[in-house]
Amino acid sequence: MILSFIFFLVLFLGGIWLLGLAQVLPEFQGVVFAAGILIICLSLAYVMRQRGSATRRDDNWSGNATE
Repeated sequence: MILSFIFFLVLFLGGIWLLGLAQVLPEFQGVVFAAGILIICLSLAYVMRQRGSATRRDDNWSGNATE
């Protein structure tokens, strides 16, 4: 679990780095910028889809809450 978090944190920071790199490139700024946004979105989507919550509550949004 922690290794996947570290991997996707590196992806997230790499996407931010690509956004900054796109500003100084003489060519292909749009492609590099779009790649940075896609990498950031994919890393956030993976982390947000994890089951459970940080507090380990029973009433999380994973669909196993009982009322």
